[in-house]
Amino acid sequence: MKLAVIGLGQCGCRIADQFARLNLKAQSERKATIAPIVIAANTDQADLTGLRFIKNDYSHRVLMGLRQTLGHGVGKINELGAQLAREDGDKILEALKSERRFYETHAFLVIGGTAGGTGSGSLPIIVKMLKERYINKPVYALAVLPFEHEQFSEARSVYNTATSLKSTYEVADAVFLADNQRYVKKDSSLANNMELINRIITEPFYDMMCAGEVTNRKHVGARTVDAGDLIATFEGWTAIGIGRTELPAFRFPWEIGKKRFADKAIESFRGSQALDAAISDLSVACNPRASAKAIYIMSGPAKEMNMDMVKALSDSLSETASNALIRGGDFPGEKHFIDITLILSHLSNIPRIAEMYEQATRYAEEHKGQIQETHSRIQQLTEIGRELPLL
Repeated sequence: MKLAVIGLGQCGCRIADQFARLNLKAQSERKATIAPIVIAANTDQADLTGLRFIKNDYSHRVLMGLRQTLGHGVGKINELGAQLAREDGDKILEALKSERRFYETHAFLVIGGTAGGTGSGSLPIIVKMLKERYINKPVYALAVLPFEHEQFSEARSVYNTATSLKSTYEVADAVFLADNQRYVKKDSSLANNMELINRIITEPFYDMMCAGEVTNRKHVGARTVDAGDLIATFEGWTAIGIGRTELPAFRFPWEIGKKRFADKAIESFRGSQALDAAISDLSVACNPRASAKAIYIMSGPAKEMNMDMVKALSDSLSETASNALIRGGDFPGEKHFIDITLILSHLSNIPRIAEMYEQATRYAEEHKGQIQETHSRIQQLTEIGRELPLL
């Protein structure tokens, strides 16, 4: 599946930067292009400057709201982020249209952190603009949930998250959820933590995007998962995860092709082990039985993947996600591991979202006057500067 990736705000742009890295990795390792277009859009000029892999030109790094923010962000006011996205969203659409390979893409993936200002406010606005402009292309959102300390110490972050999620869910074909708190390493520095979290969030998409795009025959699976399978699966709230089982590192030449009965049993069980790891590392905590659709991709050396492994994996997933319509396939990609990419979609119950909706509702009731005043100040600011000429 080829995606046109759009990152919004500081968090969204940095995760989009990791998708640009994954595209370079796919071209190098598998001769496949999976994200031919990656665009970063932000109201903060410094954040755009700090990106590493997205092309450094005005059509790939879009600065929004320069006249109002002077390139210094919106200060966690997501209403202002939404307003600027409405005014400058056309810059993103023009950047997409000018890309030579735009019409090769199968869908959009719009990324934003839900706790801040720019990403939270602009995420539903840009998704809606894309849906209205490109009727036949699915538009997916990747919404990044706040850290636990933000949820309990910064009430505004919870309000931003709840309003952004509700608005995005109404317009997107599917909303991938990524909970920052699930990826925190307690003993790592802040910079290393953020870099690692962004990498971990994007890694499960790698095999998913590569599986149907490889051109080398040795990487084409017996049951290929392509864009059609993925589009048919993605709907509503969605979680994604990846699990890995390591293969034996070394075998003597005379052991190749000869397997003991104990080795055969372990071999069949490896797929189920990787599936358990994928469920444990889903991007958001949820009950698999709450999903109506599921898809898995099994990646590993072609000689190590067999029908016994597929049967064990399918049986295990059928028990775990008993209410889901399940699709799946294989992808001969990895050399030393069995990887299972699992996507649970059309989820009906996500405790973290329900908790934040309740918390945000209380905040809105307690700060109703303050929120209305913020809206008024934003409108006044817009009216005052309307007649000013642009440089």
